[in-house]
Amino acid sequence: MGGLANHAAFLHALHNAPRMLTEGSVVERLRRHPAGLLDPHVANASLLVEPEGREALAAIYRDYRDIGLRHGLPTLLLTPTWRANAERLARAGLAGRDVFTEAVRLLAGLRDEFGERETRIFIGGLVGCRGDAYQPAEALPRREAAAFHAPHVEALSRAGVDFLVAQALPALSEAEGLALAMARTGAPFLLSFVLRPTGTLLDGTPLAEAVARIDALPDARPTAYMVNCVHPSVFREGLSHQLAASPSLGARVVGLQANTSRLSPEELDGRTELDCAPPDAFAREMARVHVELGTRVLGGCCGTDERHIAALAGILTDGTPGALPP
Repeated sequence: MGGLANHAAFLHALHNAPRMLTEGSVVERLRRHPAGLLDPHVANASLLVEPEGREALAAIYRDYRDIGLRHGLPTLLLTPTWRANAERLARAGLAGRDVFTEAVRLLAGLRDEFGERETRIFIGGLVGCRGDAYQPAEALPRREAAAFHAPHVEALSRAGVDFLVAQALPALSEAEGLALAMARTGAPFLLSFVLRPTGTLLDGTPLAEAVARIDALPDARPTAYMVNCVHPSVFREGLSHQLAASPSLGARVVGLQANTSRLSPEELDGRTELDCAPPDAFAREMARVHVELGTRVLGGCCGTDERHIAALAGILTDGTPGALPP
């Protein structure tokens, strides 16, 4: 399946599956690779252009794919294109290189290895903000953001992703522009914010207000919202604050890709040492989010690897952490 057929399949799963799994960290796992695989401009997108890099990416995605299939969970795999905007591609010497099609081809190949079971695996076209995800002052204004992000959003859509997703958004203005650009492609799309324990974005906008303002944009209503790059306890506290005043928000914020660290964005920014919690502790925190808040799309961000996602899948499906490697 591909194109519009998978749009419909993704939407059906998102709206009806009681639980969905997302990948854990990809960039952070590569950052710890002894060969130093990440490009300073486009991060893991540079690995798409040579065989050794593609295999390093494929090995990580296989881990997450196999966990989802083993536990019978619909699973989201996101293209390694978070930093692949035109400016950064040019700085990395990749101007004119269609990394978007190469990224989708990589993930589609991993999905197709399993024949009919590929219908449980959905490919998301991943983009990020132009500047530092931890610095809301660098966020683009709405109109400028829509124009800036349109080329790579449209390229991902043409490449055949099942949905689009923008992650680690620190500010409302750039999220609004991304919503406008994504909506024009006709693909389902998700917006994912970094959240404070108080329930605000990093720019100070309350999450409920951000969702309401983006939902009100003409013809640009996202399919749903997520949060990523925060600890489960921060998400639980922040969303609970917002739900107290806006109970309907729970129906719009459906997912969390969480850090294992409880440190704030300011404490994590530029940190060289990994702050990592054990897989079973991470899984229990995520299960609490699922039970208490009804959050259905669950996965990992900084500090997570295949062990954390295995533990999470296990606790979601049978109440116990999954089989963990020693």
